[in-house]
Amino acid sequence: MVTRAFSTAVPAVFFLVSACGAPTPPAPAPSPVPDAQVEPPGPTDMDPPPTMSPDVLIQDEPSYLDTVRAGAFDNGKMWTFDAPPRSYLAETYGFEPDEAWFSSARLGALRIPSCSASFVSPNGLVMTNHHCGRDFVTQVAEEGENLLDDGFYASSLGEERAVEDFEADQLIEIIDVTAEIQSAVDAESDADARSEVREELTESVAERLAEERGGEDAGIEVEIVSLYNGGLYSAYVFRRYTNVKLVMAPELQMGYFGGDPDNFTYPRYSLDMTFFRVYDDNDEPLSTPDYFRWSDEGVSEGDLVFIIGNPGATTRLQTVAELEYRRDVEMPALRAFLDSRISVLEEYLEGREDEPGIDEVRNSVFGLLNSQKAYGGMHEGLMDPYVLARRADTERAFREAVEGDPTLAAEYGPVFEEMAGFQERKRTVADEFRAFAALFSPEYESTVLLRALSAFQYLVGQQQGAPQEELDEFLDQLREQANRPRELDEALLQARFQDFVDAFGMDDPTTQAVLGGRSPEGAAANLLDTSALADSAQAVEAVENGTLNPMSEPAFAFIQNMLGRFGPFQGLMIELGAAEEEASAKLGRARYEVYGTDVPPDATFSLRIADGVVKGYDYNGTKAPVYTTLFGLYDRHYSNPGSEEWDLPSKWQTAQNVLDLSTPMNFVSTADIIGGNSGSAVLNRDLEVVGLVFDGNIESLPGDYIYLPTVNRAVSVDGRVIVEVLDNVYDADRLVVEITSGQLVATEAEADRIR
Repeated sequence: MVTRAFSTAVPAVFFLVSACGAPTPPAPAPSPVPDAQVEPPGPTDMDPPPTMSPDVLIQDEPSYLDTVRAGAFDNGKMWTFDAPPRSYLAETYGFEPDEAWFSSARLGALRIPSCSASFVSPNGLVMTNHHCGRDFVTQVAEEGENLLDDGFYASSLGEERAVEDFEADQLIEIIDVTAEIQSAVDAESDADARSEVREELTESVAERLAEERGGEDAGIEVEIVSLYNGGLYSAYVFRRYTNVKLVMAPELQMGYFGGDPDNFTYPRYSLDMTFFRVYDDNDEPLSTPDYFRWSDEGVSEGDLVFIIGNPGATTRLQTVAELEYRRDVEMPALRAFLDSRISVLEEYLEGREDEPGIDEVRNSVFGLLNSQKAYGGMHEGLMDPYVLARRADTERAFREAVEGDPTLAAEYGPVFEEMAGFQERKRTVADEFRAFAALFSPEYESTVLLRALSAFQYLVGQQQGAPQEELDEFLDQLREQANRPRELDEALLQARFQDFVDAFGMDDPTTQAVLGGRSPEGAAANLLDTSALADSAQAVEAVENGTLNPMSEPAFAFIQNMLGRFGPFQGLMIELGAAEEEASAKLGRARYEVYGTDVPPDATFSLRIADGVVKGYDYNGTKAPVYTTLFGLYDRHYSNPGSEEWDLPSKWQTAQNVLDLSTPMNFVSTADIIGGNSGSAVLNRDLEVVGLVFDGNIESLPGDYIYLPTVNRAVSVDGRVIVEVLDNVYDADRLVVEITSGQLVATEAEADRIR
């Protein structure tokens, strides 16, 4: 979830749907709360007996749920570099990596906007997913080019194209700052002020450590990472690279092969890859001695693999009460919002494939479809009594451990019931939660409402004597709201009005006030016809010149009529959010005191090591294969004539006769991933690249709050197919030479001579 705070005088975005192009988007719950990890009940994960599926248990054996026990790894296997799992790896796999191994694993991995990536050559070459680089591909397209559909390959160093706003963070140091932060927070007696103390201190500690290491001028960024919800605080010191160029991206059709029907499924046939290069201050390819070399052999069934990346967010430490609230309130609201906006954008896209700027709308739809399926799978998992029974057993073990220690019981025992009480209070505003879902989200809100918000903030701030700097920020926000096509803006506005109808009912006073007695369709059309804020230039001029009349502006009427319902809702959610954060911090401390680092913390978009084995799984009465091949890719194409999702680009049809169709395409492993892991390299014991993770299977979607290794699978592009198609489809010999030998080649002609 993304939360943005505005001035207290005006509404705030409550939450935004975020799809980082990853297997599972960040969870919508605002403040994860620890529950527990228990000792394994036996030598394997405690799943239902093989003769009973969870569905059978739910339908025919409800009493069995009383005997369900948590599994050994319900809280997952996203290990931190703060406390590498040395003993676990030795006991589980007989594998004992040394300090140098963990150092190489850490330095070869990168964090990029919303995703993960890796250095895969000593020359700054970076590998990630196509869906992680999609916006940068469209960014560098020149007039007359459609790089999103046609793909891109720089056949020489000079043709690599610089991208903007690309930050690649390499974790170079980890510093434990727990004592410093906790002692300052504990010294604050006012519970309401602790959050502010915690936030201010983490910022000051990060600034101090960054300055000690040269600061921004030296490319240093420091982030204080809260693990176990505050049980442990670590300062992550990053070297940040921003001089980045695009090297290669396949066609969207291949990066997103199978489209939404195949998303979060397996078997898969996707080439979800993209290559960038980091350059130094002299605009030369960066020297990167810490990189992941390419495996010559690839992987086989049963092989140990590691996925090293930055999982975005999990909520495996939440209490059952929080999960039940999400099941009953948050998830239905999210899914309703996603369904609505997908319908709006897809209808708008029909017949507009070649219009300028349409790729941005297409990318928004891809993200929403990804979120729709992800949240759907998460919600279905929460509605499964068997899953919640496992979470309840985890919480039971944790509570027993806390209550069995007099000191812990006195400090933390009451917090469980406090957290449950917070959820009950939030249920009282469930209708408001739905009506205000993603309110004022830039991508999915009508621009006239976005301008109204900025103008409203400006005028209220001006009236209250706000500093000019703050007023200028509101004006800048207003200027940034470029005009959208009328048809799209009206459809988005209508959808927002419909949210009020669906949540409150047509006869509700708030609904009637917002709609002015009209239908959602009529209210949207009337607002755009009569608002002085419907046009960007006119809106800016009216605010700057003081000619905007707040009393007659219909978009202001929307905000004013909404505030009567939104204000109390926002106040309650802010109050409860702070209370939940404090409770979460307390339970995090308790959780860390009980279990230490024996069990990984929730994901925080910080670097993790996830171990697993290459392994198929049972589904739909059959067994999913360990890997798919190029044979299957072409079978999808020829078995679905006329289907857009499985149509192969012309160069792929031409290359069919020269490709080794037995080459593995995608494969699955039991490694524990979540949104944010997209773009992570899949590595063998020798830290060699064997694949590139890009998705999870449909069964992995409840992985936000529980990891079930019997069915949870990470889906990856096989390293062997990357080399095969770079060579025989894209004629990218420069890249083939570089990833297989580490040699930097300036031109394609030179690469041809080398090969």
